[in-house]
Amino acid sequence: MALDTTALNRQMTHFDGHDEIWLFGYGSLIWKVDFAYLERRPAFIHGWSRRFWQGSHDHRGTPEAPGRVATLVRDPGAVCHGMAYRITPEVLAPLDVREKNGYLREVITLCFDDPAGGRAEGLVYLATEDNAAFLGDAPLEAIAEQIARAHGPSGANRDYLLHLADALQALGVEDPHVSGLAQRLLADPVAAGRH
Repeated sequence: MALDTTALNRQMTHFDGHDEIWLFGYGSLIWKVDFAYLERRPAFIHGWSRRFWQGSHDHRGTPEAPGRVATLVRDPGAVCHGMAYRITPEVLAPLDVREKNGYLREVITLCFDDPAGGRAEGLVYLATEDNAAFLGDAPLEAIAEQIARAHGPSGANRDYLLHLADALQALGVEDPHVSGLAQRLLADPVAAGRH
């Protein structure tokens, strides 16, 4: 089941009047940067873990056979690494469409993970458990199997997972959930043959 959140996100006024906004990416926004940005910096957020618990009915799956993509779940003490982009407000309109299947813009504090360091208030697209496309937890084997089978208008779900695993590795980030799924996917000869 899908829910188009585009209109809800366009009602968010927190950053109205700002010439630029920091955006935190933790999934495809790390490796599929199809939007203009002014600056890009490695960053992390506190209290959240990345999980493949969100259904994708419009990009990496179909309504009949949804894929699984990343969202964040509250996890006190956890740190989630990703990429921060300094963008202009007009970049949000196409991102709202890209992230429309259950993701809502939320305000978050990002910590920059580079020598300059520092913090900034920014946005993150977050799909919580109360959205219609949320699939929730499952054994890693079952999630990997669903990802191996799913395919949608944006391509194979397996490619999303493997691109994210590669991007995190390039950042020097160890994410046991993502790497565990990637290992299971690559260990399956049927799934590995689809690459």
